[in-house]
Amino acid sequence: AVGIKPGTLSNGLKYSLATGNWGDQKKAMSSTAGVSQVLNRYTFASTLSHLRRTNTPIGRDGKLAKPRQLHNTHWGLVCPAETPEGQACGLVKNLSLMCYVSVGSPSEPLIEFMINRGMEVVEEYEPLRYPHATKIFVNGVWVGIHQDPKHLVNQVLDTRRKSYLQYEVSLI
Repeated sequence: AVGIKPGTLSNGLKYSLATGNWGDQKKAMSSTAGVSQVLNRYTFASTLSHLRRTNTPIGRDGKLAKPRQLHNTHWGLVCPAETPEGQACGLVKNLSLMCYVSVGSPSEPLIEFMINRGMEVVEEYEPLRYPHATKIFVNGVWVGIHQDPKHLVNQVLDTRRKSYLQYEVSLI
């Protein structure tokens, strides 16, 4: 860190957090505004609402209806009632109460578990030998096939119930 003054990075970060304008102080017109906000602490409910808020980054003065409407895929994820009135109506949305954001988990332990339970890896799969085998996908990637998918599903469910797998792992 020979070429950087010790206070340059700290001062820039402090300025950005204090004003909400992210970018160079001297070029305030070209910086992005509203990136950081002061957390609302009036009540517990208002704090939760503020933490679960999403913002659509388009102009508030536009009359476009599509960005303000909920899409069908938002069912159960975005609250259809909680949105501000006025120009920001529909552009500021809140996650629903039962919605949570998962951080994911690595695929390799699950794939190894299924290989040990009789899954054949897709690279070694011969369609003529197993014409009625069930395809196994992990995170949307075809990883192998299995002859007895019901038995494999039961084994994965039992392993998840014993908390050896993440509870966020779902089977379809």
